Amino acid sequence: MFSNFDFDVIIRSLPYLFLDGMTFTLMLTALATAIGIVVGTLLALMRLSAFAPISILAAGYVNLMRSVPLVLMIFWFYFLVPYIGQWITGAAQPIQVGAFASSLVTFTLFEAAYFCEIMRAGIQSISRGQVSAAQALGMTYPQTMGYIVLPQALRNMLPVLLTQTIILFQDTSLVYVLSITDFLGAASKVAQRDGRLVEMYLFAALVYFIISFLTSRLVRRLQIRTAIIR
Repeated sequence: MFSNFDFDVIIRSLPYLFLDGMTFTLMLTALATAIGIVVGTLLALMRLSAFAPISILAAGYVNLMRSVPLVLMIFWFYFLVPYIGQWITGAAQPIQVGAFASSLVTFTLFEAAYFCEIMRAGIQSISRGQVSAAQALGMTYPQTMGYIVLPQALRNMLPVLLTQTIILFQDTSLVYVLSITDFLGAASKVAQRDGRLVEMYLFAALVYFIISFLTSRLVRRLQIRTAIIR
């Protein structure tokens, strides 16, 4: 099987794979993570709200996103949203939504549901005594959350948030269905062009494994350090 394995095709493709493909993958991962954590935190606060309609709305959103396959969400947003936008605005043609915007919005909204549950657990892990003490000092609810609860919740949940980010990094390969040149998409294009599917797909799998494994080890060390601090 490996008697005709061509390492040269991998070496020749390294600049394209990493400068174009991996750059896009990391950028999408970073943006979706940053925005997803913000949206997820807001959803977590909504789920913990004493106002039932807001809590139910947030819970419904989270349950919906966690029940639908991500690849289906990508297709829905890319193919259906232009027609929904046309219907809402009354435009003559479907609203143009680029592949990058579609993938970013989809990953952000999808991952926000998972970040929501992580942050909700982090908020609930904070002692109610601290909240009561803040209220006794005259702090408002936004001040209590912004200065006391959320910073501690974020620190407590940081290893879990980073673990979910690793999963997001792996899931970004699904943008291949939109013909976007992420790392896997770049490897696939080289494989199809040179007829070297085995070499390119094995190399792509190896790169994903190395990055995910090393970052997982770093997250594990961080988890140990934060546990000692607490």
